Amino acid sequence: MSNANDQYDNPLVGRYASAEMSRLWGPQRKFSTWRRLWVALAEAEAELGLPISPEQIAEMKEHLDDIDFEAARQHEKRLRHDVMAHVWAYGDVCPTARPIIHLGATSCFVTDNTDLLLLREALEMVGERLAAVIDRLAAFAQRHRALACLAFTHFQPAQPTTIGKRACLWAYDLALDLAEIEHRLASLKALGSKGTTGTQASFLELFGGDHQKVRLLEKLVCEKIGFEASFPVTGQTYPRKVDSQVLAVLSGIAQSAHKMATDLRLLQHRKEVEEPFEKEQVGSSAMAYKRNPMRAERMCSLARFVMGLEPTAAITAATQWLERTLDDSASRRLVLPQAFLATDAILILYQNIAEGLVVYPQVIARNLEAELPFMATENLLMAAVAAGGDRQDLHERIRRHSQAAAAMVKQQGAPNDLLERLAADPAFTKIDLDAALDPQHFVGRAPEQVDEFLHDVIAPIRANYPEAIALRADVHV
Repeated sequence: MSNANDQYDNPLVGRYASAEMSRLWGPQRKFSTWRRLWVALAEAEAELGLPISPEQIAEMKEHLDDIDFEAARQHEKRLRHDVMAHVWAYGDVCPTARPIIHLGATSCFVTDNTDLLLLREALEMVGERLAAVIDRLAAFAQRHRALACLAFTHFQPAQPTTIGKRACLWAYDLALDLAEIEHRLASLKALGSKGTTGTQASFLELFGGDHQKVRLLEKLVCEKIGFEASFPVTGQTYPRKVDSQVLAVLSGIAQSAHKMATDLRLLQHRKEVEEPFEKEQVGSSAMAYKRNPMRAERMCSLARFVMGLEPTAAITAATQWLERTLDDSASRRLVLPQAFLATDAILILYQNIAEGLVVYPQVIARNLEAELPFMATENLLMAAVAAGGDRQDLHERIRRHSQAAAAMVKQQGAPNDLLERLAADPAFTKIDLDAALDPQHFVGRAPEQVDEFLHDVIAPIRANYPEAIALRADVHV
């Protein structure tokens, strides 16, 4: 006897993505959209003079959502054609309209126009989630705009920055991704009513060779399904280049998320910044003390999955023969929904992390202090010269003291005592070493850059996506 746990459960649906994104790519939404497209086509054809009655269209509208999926499965088992199976299932409940359902259309009229509608809505949902994450990172950056911390190049200590400035780097990556989302949405079009090879020959036949009516049909269908225009030329399908471009955008989001999550994992290792950790959360089944960066690690894992899907869409676009082949179908059924589900899951995690980041200023200060004396040597050299010292002599003294202090740190694990060594050297007695080592002297314009970034980049995003401010990010597990 079988039960629900006998079969594979897609973790993107069961564990990670939102219910809203899962519903968008679910069978009910897909096939009820097919029916709405058939209604739009019938209405447009009737308005242009084809013998389709108001009663037939009314009957079709009465059965947009009451889909008998079992009947459709039985039809497909017999016909081996998913679109025709649903034509039959629709005709079963619309006997009056049955003769005119799908009139003049090819399968891609419903499959591809539906995919474009779903892609558009999915991109809008991703855009809202992106804006929410950007908003949370911006709030974090503002709180810590001037908190000096050690920066890294090559993951080696480098000139200090601030925690807020680093968060702006993360947010700006996402702002660039959001701009790409907006560009894709602005350029997205419908397939329209193009026919079997994109020539509209079937519709030209239906309208007795009237080219103007065929053009009007295309325009009417687009308007009825919510698009301003259709792609100007196509084969049977809309250009698979579009899928490749959309997957590139999602891959870009995954790249940004992976970079931030990796940064966070490194910072959590240094005990400077941590992802949120709940009161009863278990870090390890064996090591009870552990606080593993589970959310950030999951972000990286899902991000690699999304980045890995991008080449599949590119290969599909590259291998479409002439006016179309069907070897895109199975791949697209997998790649398009799962890319959006995984991206949705990534951004839910990202928002959850950004809302609960934990900062440890004392650890940050201690780590900075351990390296700052070395970084301050040029400033100290200039101050000592200004106090009357010989630049070349001072440079040699700093070199010797620095190497000796570094040897103690590396070989004996001792604290960095460069300041003590310089304080004991008569050549540096005229300068205020403590003042020269104030971390705020080394962060440059980082705090001001945070302020300017929030004003110039973040404020317009917040204005354009007001609903994102209230968007929740519930991590299921």
